[in-house]
Amino acid sequence: MSEPREKDADTALTELLAAVADGRVAVDRAVRQLAELGLNAVGDYARLDLGRQRRRLIPEIVYGPGKTIEQLVEIVRAFVRGSGWVLCSRVSAEQAAAVRTAVGERVSYDERSGVLIARGAQHEPPAPRGVAGVLAAGTADVPVAEEAVAVMREMGVCVHTAYDVGVAGLHRLGAPLETMRRAGVSVLVVAAGMEGALPSVVAGLVDVPVIGLPTSTGYGYGGGGHAALLGMLQSCALGLTVVNIDNGVSAGATAALIARATGGAECRG
Repeated sequence: MSEPREKDADTALTELLAAVADGRVAVDRAVRQLAELGLNAVGDYARLDLGRQRRRLIPEIVYGPGKTIEQLVEIVRAFVRGSGWVLCSRVSAEQAAAVRTAVGERVSYDERSGVLIARGAQHEPPAPRGVAGVLAAGTADVPVAEEAVAVMREMGVCVHTAYDVGVAGLHRLGAPLETMRRAGVSVLVVAAGMEGALPSVVAGLVDVPVIGLPTSTGYGYGGGGHAALLGMLQSCALGLTVVNIDNGVSAGATAALIARATGGAECRG
């Protein structure tokens, strides 16, 4: 005999609303159930919020480090079953190989950024909306920048990128920035390590919000992203906001919300 399949969030919500309409479930009880709807326990180590994307557009993104291969596999399985897809950050190649073998769904993995995405057969991506740009000061900043790119694209945003355009050779910035302007970007994510100067420069040149993404690229005193973070926080350029060191996920999610809210140009180029 096959095991009963666990209900997905949409089915559970539909059944609960029907039960309230029929008088089989009292309103106060339904309120309690709604608070729990979309939560799914996996063993004794994870309590998944399957309804987050519906509430906020931002999916619950699974952080790979600190999880065993077995734990990550079970968490991915639960998300694919319950909400149709999942994005995992900072995933090792070993973890990714195990997920790809065990889950058996459409799994993509970018070893450079450490982003793994698993999609169920019924997954429907969000309708495309909004255009954003991502700049990286140096090649070493690209993995963190690509983390932001992955989040934005999974949230349905068209993303234009330009890398290795830092202040050590500022002449490299002009053409990519003009291309992004013409593409109609409504927000820019700018990743930089070392002294973290590039976001301030960009914020002084454009008329859209800029999200500074400090990276842990750097030497000695102030290295590890600390000088970059402080430099961005102390910027005199208005319209610049800053996320934590190497937090491409937060930068990407915030930029995607801005891009989707403003809509604007269609993706081209």
